[in-house]
Amino acid sequence: MPPTHVGFPHLSEGEVFRARAEAILWIRSAVARHGISVEQLEQAGCFAPVKPEERFQTSTKYIDAAGHVWDGSGTVPEWLQRAVDAGQSMEHFRIA
Repeated sequence: MPPTHVGFPHLSEGEVFRARAEAILWIRSAVARHGISVEQLEQAGCFAPVKPEERFQTSTKYIDAAGHVWDGSGTVPEWLQRAVDAGQSMEHFRIA
């Protein structure tokens, strides 16, 4: 599946992945720095409502910003291994 990156058609899939990971890290840092909760973001309308059929199956244990999922069994998928190799912790992608 080709990467979806509006406004950056010249970037490779790896560059898009790194840019997204950097953006997520920046957002997480800003949220922590300002003491913002998920509930406050939801109340502010930052998230679209999730339909019940769109919720993750219980077997999903890891997910990235692009929607790639892994159940934690077998070989670590390429998308997760690239992130770990780039310095991101695997726990960053774990679903609570």
